[in-house]
Amino acid sequence: MKISKKIVLLGHFGVGKSSLIRRFVENTFSENYRVTIGVHIFKKEVHIPSGEDVSLVIWDLEGNDDINQTRPSYLIGTSGFIYVFDLSRPVTYSTLNPDINYIKNNFPKTPLKVVGNKADLVTKDFVKQNSDVFKPFVDYYTSAKTGSKVEDLFTRLATELIE
Repeated sequence: MKISKKIVLLGHFGVGKSSLIRRFVENTFSENYRVTIGVHIFKKEVHIPSGEDVSLVIWDLEGNDDINQTRPSYLIGTSGFIYVFDLSRPVTYSTLNPDINYIKNNFPKTPLKVVGNKADLVTKDFVKQNSDVFKPFVDYYTSAKTGSKVEDLFTRLATELIE
């Protein structure tokens, strides 16, 4: 029996949600920024360490500066969330605490991974200097451009959904 899980990516406009998905699904990256309108849906099968294959149905939602404005119908049936912010744009992580609380309060049993994307645009010192902001929340620092930690992120979430 094939296992299928719905993954939803949330976050502000321009944080790299679509780029993370394209890197994971197609192993590609483009410098051309295209705004997601509504939702785009992607699919990829992942082989997890337990030996099972999991079909991830990945929902790329349009960016929204206010998570409360996300269409509730997009979130129905979500197996796991990935919340993405842009390490190089403070406005995208200024709402980390309320956004994460929104997800945890409304979907308390749904696994969540918090991702600081565009790690290639900041230094390790920058991340250390801002650890009080990031550390309580962040599970991964990724780069859709280089591919750093992208595969790990999706595989780990898929694994948690099956365990």
